[in-house]
Amino acid sequence: MKLWEYIVRRLLLLIPVLLGVSIITFALTRAVGDPAAIYIDERCSLNPACVASIYHRYGFDLPIPLQYIRYMQALFAGDLGYSRTAKLPVSEAIAAFFPATFELATASMILAVVFAIPLGVISATKRDRPIDHATRIFALSGVSVPVFWLALMLKWTLYLRAFELFGTSIFPPQGRSESSLYGVPGAPVPAVTKLYTIDAILAGNWQGLGDALWHLALPSITLAFGTMAVITRMMRSSMLEVLNQEYIKTARSKGLDERVVIKKHARRNALIPTTTVIGLAFGGLLGGAVLTETVFAWPGLGQWSASAITQTDNAAIMGFTLLAAVVYVLANLAVDILYAYLDPRIRLGE
Repeated sequence: MKLWEYIVRRLLLLIPVLLGVSIITFALTRAVGDPAAIYIDERCSLNPACVASIYHRYGFDLPIPLQYIRYMQALFAGDLGYSRTAKLPVSEAIAAFFPATFELATASMILAVVFAIPLGVISATKRDRPIDHATRIFALSGVSVPVFWLALMLKWTLYLRAFELFGTSIFPPQGRSESSLYGVPGAPVPAVTKLYTIDAILAGNWQGLGDALWHLALPSITLAFGTMAVITRMMRSSMLEVLNQEYIKTARSKGLDERVVIKKHARRNALIPTTTVIGLAFGGLLGGAVLTETVFAWPGLGQWSASAITQTDNAAIMGFTLLAAVVYVLANLAVDILYAYLDPRIRLGE
């Protein structure tokens, strides 16, 4: 089977998964409360005719199966309802909040992968030596330390304490950038992609790029810490398993340089199971890092979804859930494609 055929086949398998997610989320929103509540204000609630018109306009007076069909028709038309939390249609709210979360998740994943994979390789090749013990302690702390505590400690140390000791902060405590640099009329960095770092590069504004990276540092380090620990542990265990395989012993017996054995033969095969962890972790980060975004006042999906849940904003909750499902499905698709690239036997059905 060719790679493009494998990709098409995987894409077709995603359809029933997404359909199932839409059915489950639709059923839950109907079970937990009245879906018409977000459209009925205080004045309308006192007028039965107004309430009846709302039910009729949005089809809430129809049988449940017909409501689902109407919901799917609206979904394909890009109408996800209205979010009273954001005071915007859900589709516009997602478009507004998603770039911030995507930028934060991408920066966090880049940090995690760049440091975790080499750490895992070194830990496995130096097994039971001091560097291996140090790496394992680091990985254990990464999966044990609560995210909100780490975020607060970084904020306290690198902002509050630094300001008290040196009269200036090392990193900003919250937000994505200085408001005068981005997105406002006449700003030197126009909002093109809504990804501050990319827009700053497109505008050729290095001050704006530095400011965006400066604001991105603390939340991305916070998110990367836990992800890095998981990837490091997975990479170490995969490397240890691969290093005991017969083909590694054969490569060494042929007199190949140890760096060639590790880089060309061991690391590539150890990346196959690690790729699953990376893909799922990235999907989770894109779903919205609620605690991190809340601590650093990062205007992303996590902060919006948390507000929607506390205010029982059903339309926003359903829209966020569908988006999270799509993100996870696409992350799994990317993992499957990378699997097929790293090991052609997978797409050939071997």
